[in-house]
Amino acid sequence: MPKTRLPLLAIVAALFAAGCQTAYFSAMEQIGYHKRDLLVGRVEAARDSQQEAKEQFASALDEFRSVVDFDGGDLEERYEELSEELEESEEDAEEVRERIAAVDSVAEALFDEWEDELDQYSSDSLRKQSERKLKDTRARYKPMIESMRRAESKMEPVLAAFRDQVLFLKHNLNAKAVASLKGELASIETDIDALVRDMEASIAEADSFIQALGDDSAA
Repeated sequence: MPKTRLPLLAIVAALFAAGCQTAYFSAMEQIGYHKRDLLVGRVEAARDSQQEAKEQFASALDEFRSVVDFDGGDLEERYEELSEELEESEEDAEEVRERIAAVDSVAEALFDEWEDELDQYSSDSLRKQSERKLKDTRARYKPMIESMRRAESKMEPVLAAFRDQVLFLKHNLNAKAVASLKGELASIETDIDALVRDMEASIAEADSFIQALGDDSAA
């Protein structure tokens, strides 16, 4: 990237960190990044964060299975490892939430701007073409963001269940306590399987949306 852009990018980053969305979008446009470009980038980031979270939740489940199957050794060490898996899962879940919120904010700004600019056309034909494209883009966006939100909603119940297990083990580091957790395994497996399916569907929706926007740009 040209060195002349670095100071402006630093300002842009500061504006974004401060939550000044309008100023942020304006500054990004000055260096050639329009809302459409930002939307694609944020959808990609949200998709990638979901992929990482999906893998992390699966890892946490594996660790929980190893605790339930505990048969001698250092139980405190198993507890510490499960606790670390929970912490990493919570961090990944928070990133997913933030990425999805970022997608929604730029999409809303893009669609509002696009609709406002329809009135600027003097050509009815061009205005109608742009209006149809806006409608199509919104129609593609809706199932994608709904899929992301659906997957997002499945994370907290899984995290809550893991928190319960970790907290229980913290105060009951013995074989009897571990045995009592076996009844929770099937429920957690079911919840994580549902979460993984929803995340995979959301990732596929994101890929489809990105592809569609790319095809529109090439047209």
